[in-house]
Amino acid sequence: MHRLIIAVLRAGVAAAILLGLFGQTVVIPTTASDEVDRFPPYEPFAVPYATVAIIGVACVQVVLGAVWMLLGMVERDAVFTRRAFRWVDTVIGATAAATLLALGAAVHLAVAEIPSPDDGMQALGALGAAVACVGVGAAFALLVVVMRGLLAKATALRSELAEVV
Repeated sequence: MHRLIIAVLRAGVAAAILLGLFGQTVVIPTTASDEVDRFPPYEPFAVPYATVAIIGVACVQVVLGAVWMLLGMVERDAVFTRRAFRWVDTVIGATAAATLLALGAAVHLAVAEIPSPDDGMQALGALGAAVACVGVGAAFALLVVVMRGLLAKATALRSELAEVV
């Protein structure tokens, strides 16, 4: 892969990590506080849901950090080694953790009696968003598992080729 492409990808990863940090420290807590100010019955749910959101963003940041490391391995032409599997497994684990967080939120939203203005449409929208996150997270985790299998096969073939040559 060309060094310019890797540099652009790394810049995007760094920007996404910084944007996530801003979201964790400013956007999520402020939004939770504003929602409680606007509708006081949300108060018991503000801290738990904000915490889950902050941890979910942290899972995405872990995935981005692993992608950063994999880009470095691609740059050094070392991606077809056993060390790459550590980073791919990190992506799978962080994605699974974020998906489980979204599943927990979806289950809670589905079964809990959460007061909501506007005839419950806000809670229904949040449930829909949580279910969508579960679907996307599960699909992404499964895709990375398939890609891990392809990496394992390519690594084995490269090792065999190195023995022949």
